[in-house]
Amino acid sequence: FKLLGFLDVKNVPCARESILYGSVGSFVIGLGHFVATSRVRRSCDFAVGGFICTMLGYWFYCRYNYAQHRIRQRMIREGMKNKLLFEGSSLDPERKQTGNERSDS
Repeated sequence: FKLLGFLDVKNVPCARESILYGSVGSFVIGLGHFVATSRVRRSCDFAVGGFICTMLGYWFYCRYNYAQHRIRQRMIREGMKNKLLFEGSSLDPERKQTGNERSDS
């Protein structure tokens, strides 16, 4: 579904988790402030602020980890492609060169 008409929560990585963690953070912070002070309006303000802070905090954390994961995947994919490309050739780093091959090159 789309949140606020433009954020497609199902297809955007980390969006669903950020909203869920933001909701839980909002509830915890708002309830904690209400229990401590018994001020309803101020507790609602704290709950909205808690939602925004928790959601944005988890969003950046999740997107950072997602970017790292994609970089690692790209490196592995390129390494596998190079392994297949150079396997058995003279450019293969795992291939042990014999004395005859060293003198030819």
